[in-house]
Amino acid sequence: MQTTQSYIKGQWTQGKGEGHPIYDSITGEQFTNVNVEGFDIPEVLAYGREKGEALRQMTFQERGNMLKSLAFYLQKRKKAFYELSYRTGATKMDSWFDIDGGFGNLFANASLRKLFPNQPFDVEGDPIDLSRGGRFMAHHILVPKEGVAVHINAFNFPVWGMLEKCAVNWMAGVPAVVLPAPQSAYLTEAVVKEIIASGILPEGALQLISGTEKTILESVESQDIVTFTGSAATGRLLKNHPRLLEESVPFTMEADSLNACILGEDAVPGTPEFDLFIREVRNEMTVKCGQKCTAIRRAIVPESLIEDVQIALGKALDKVTLGDPRLKEVRMGSLIDKKQVEAVKNAVNEISKTAEVVYGGFNSAETINADFEKGAFIKPILMREDQPFKNEAAHITEAFGPVSTLMPYKSLEEAIQLSKKGKGSLVSSIFTNDDAIARDYTLQAASHHGRIMSINRESAKQSTGHGSPLPNLIHGGPGRAGGGEEMGGKRGIKHFMQRCAIQGSPTTLTEITGIYQPKADYKEAERHPFAYHWEDIQPGMSLKTHNRTLTDTDIINFGNLTWDHFYAHTDITSLEGSIFEQRTAHGYFIISAAAGLFVYPNKGPVAANYGLEEIRFLRPLYHNDTINVRLTCKEKVDRDPKGKELPSGIVKWYVEVFDVEAVEEEDKLVAIATILTMVQKKQETFHEVDKGFIENKLKSLSADDKAKWGKMTPQHMLEHLEMTLRIATGEISNFKVVTLEEHIEKVQETLYTYEKMPRGYKFPLIKEDELEALKHENIEEAKKSLLQAYEAYEAFFREHPEVTTKNAVFGELNAFEWKLLNRKHFNHHFEQFGLI
Repeated sequence: MQTTQSYIKGQWTQGKGEGHPIYDSITGEQFTNVNVEGFDIPEVLAYGREKGEALRQMTFQERGNMLKSLAFYLQKRKKAFYELSYRTGATKMDSWFDIDGGFGNLFANASLRKLFPNQPFDVEGDPIDLSRGGRFMAHHILVPKEGVAVHINAFNFPVWGMLEKCAVNWMAGVPAVVLPAPQSAYLTEAVVKEIIASGILPEGALQLISGTEKTILESVESQDIVTFTGSAATGRLLKNHPRLLEESVPFTMEADSLNACILGEDAVPGTPEFDLFIREVRNEMTVKCGQKCTAIRRAIVPESLIEDVQIALGKALDKVTLGDPRLKEVRMGSLIDKKQVEAVKNAVNEISKTAEVVYGGFNSAETINADFEKGAFIKPILMREDQPFKNEAAHITEAFGPVSTLMPYKSLEEAIQLSKKGKGSLVSSIFTNDDAIARDYTLQAASHHGRIMSINRESAKQSTGHGSPLPNLIHGGPGRAGGGEEMGGKRGIKHFMQRCAIQGSPTTLTEITGIYQPKADYKEAERHPFAYHWEDIQPGMSLKTHNRTLTDTDIINFGNLTWDHFYAHTDITSLEGSIFEQRTAHGYFIISAAAGLFVYPNKGPVAANYGLEEIRFLRPLYHNDTINVRLTCKEKVDRDPKGKELPSGIVKWYVEVFDVEAVEEEDKLVAIATILTMVQKKQETFHEVDKGFIENKLKSLSADDKAKWGKMTPQHMLEHLEMTLRIATGEISNFKVVTLEEHIEKVQETLYTYEKMPRGYKFPLIKEDELEALKHENIEEAKKSLLQAYEAYEAFFREHPEVTTKNAVFGELNAFEWKLLNRKHFNHHFEQFGLI
């Protein structure tokens, strides 16, 4: 019998002894066990804290790209995860929520890197001036905690439950120790094995304890974070652990809750909202066999419609087929195990002391390609509580399975009060086409729910559903739901970071934050700042421009050009009672004139104007006033390559416009703005290729040299390069482009990156399993012919700069794209033979 393993301290291992048996949810057969006995938990946590330094040193951009790579890696291997997921009783759609939803969390959190600075820490909010002169100030920074994130997860989402938390702590720069519930730990183990095998995460970023380790909280420290997903009763027990209180360890709890779904009074039978409500309740009862902490446990409907809802739900549930979840015709699988079946029975029996079971039950049912008695099967159960204000069971007892309770209300106020009787939930929803009803319900019920979803005919087609938490929204709720928050986009990442208020001079805080703070010392640039590549620009790098006098003619011409004829710019007879004293320059003319002063006219690394973030006009400027500008690098933000663009980053520039002739110091600054430019990065991956470079490298190439990879001999390599040059000039053209038309654009975009060509790629115009016949008598002749072909290539594009010629892989390429391709190609093969 195999044992589900754990990954701790850099190696796969398992506990001592026989362990605890784990059963297939469908067949009831034991196929693995879990065992965590004998693990040295203090060492496991200490290992994570120590190795976490690698994550903490990474920038947000590096962490985000790491998550993105991991998501792509796992997506390619998900088929095996689906096969294992069926053992949990999950259908293919159930597994999609768990597996693909988990990977989606990686993608979503990876994209958040764009909201953070290009640093390992975050700078939060605006600077705070603590002195009138602006020489003493404050800011807030967030740095990664130096502990580990301990995630204690539930059995129902073994993949999503891990990745929705880990994606966030990894983005924050914090390693994780994951404890999946033993019933489905085997699926978590399978995903972790692929994660570790990928080598994408730094060692120590993820450790796995496959099972219940009851002593782990005894070893946590103040820099650690603990999250828990599971029952409210267990959560409360853990939350009060003495060690958590002693060390003040943050504890986030996401517990099961009695989530409510409201049918609006306007949503009568025959309306789209009524049908949507029926479908959603049915889905929430049956997806994952009702084993979702967000499932609809209480369906609250107008008193006059309760019979209609009961009948419609019954008909909808009649269509739910049970059986082997691998089969397309099966709509609902099973619970996780027989123990869970008993737990659901006990909860239903408790609720049914006052409520009536109006659909389903615990007797045997027809199953497709499965044995009802051997598996953990249960039929959907709909209950009805006609006195929901008198009887409490449906509001305090959760049956964690395909169970929901109908209850009536007389007015919207009653519906709101009933929703609150669950004492805090993860999510509530309301189905109505009356936005006034949606507004009243949301504002009055929001205090008791972590999320509220309003659904009508307009939003339904794109709705993600009542029970689908999203990475960019908070997941959690007050009261019984645990009082915690998970995910939530950028704010979720901050839960794993320490916020610290910092104080000092603007110059000091500029150095600390990496963001220029107003009134900090300038770093005068030796050249114009726009002449530097992205890597060489630093916050505080600054340029002061020459002067420009604003004339009447400038103001009139700008008004005529823009059609901005505001009276202050055009009618000086109307200034009485206004803040203006003379003809006033347009604010946007001042910014345009400022740009004219600081823009660098020559072609350089600045690729484009990327936008304007903020602009303030502090006082008016009049005709004949003279200005100059101070341009200072405020901040740098990394950026992924997009389309046919050379790699670049974003630079935020702080623009200060000064009135040169102002007498008082406080009157000199008249406008400020933050502008963004796209600035190209240095190309340091490849040697630039020209004839001289080729000649020089070929001097050291001999016929006996061996390739570092591949089958080519030196002469085969030279003749291959010559062929591609002759393809570029159109001399060789009797071939077809092998890349599909719909993929050409994406393939061509790879030419613009600074990434090397992959080793071992099979060029479609040469033989795959054997070497081509050589065309030249010896290697020296091949060298001469290659140089001649390069001269012909350069001459061809000098004479025909606008022409495009086809490549077998990249399609039609222009001269610049051929230059990019040849740079990569020559470097690739010269590296293959040790020439570079």
